[in-house]
Amino acid sequence: MIVGLTGGIGSGKSAAMAVFEKLGIGCVDADVVAREVVEPGQPALSAIADHFGEDVLTEDGLLDRATLRHRIFSDPDEKRWLEGLLHPLIRTEMQRQLAAQSSPYSVLVAPLLFENDLDRGCDTSVLIDVPESVQVERVLARDGGSEEQAWAIIRQQMPREEKLKRADHVVSNMGSLAELESQLVALHKRFVAQSAS
Repeated sequence: MIVGLTGGIGSGKSAAMAVFEKLGIGCVDADVVAREVVEPGQPALSAIADHFGEDVLTEDGLLDRATLRHRIFSDPDEKRWLEGLLHPLIRTEMQRQLAAQSSPYSVLVAPLLFENDLDRGCDTSVLIDVPESVQVERVLARDGGSEEQAWAIIRQQMPREEKLKRADHVVSNMGSLAELESQLVALHKRFVAQSAS
């Protein structure tokens, strides 16, 4: 059984993932996988350098994310090319890592679970939810930057109302870490029972 875990930026996905891991559940983080497929020695990194030129690499041969981001944000065709290369590789690697888990169920942590239709490959989905104003406060407290930048990131993600409609389970993260944990432990018990039946 695969549980898709998502939430907007600053909602507390990482805290939720930590709770599942503490409960002994195998978690696969889409953001981590996305970094792994472009590590030096991976075919995707060579393809990106061939396509965009060597200036998208740092001196030590790593992907220069800022340069690449700048290139694709100003060119929708280049963005589509990059997504066409990376998305299938990321999906395949996520599936491989999920299949390798030995816990009663596994969790796929993906900020864009609904946006990229990754929930279709999951048996159920959990949304960690906070109001958008709280997301902005938390992002500013965590990363600094400007309020405009934080709102720009939020606007790129699916609207909160749509996520709330699409999620099978909604967990409010407006309280303490202990309150978040108790909600997740209750879900965990349900998932263990479901995966056993």
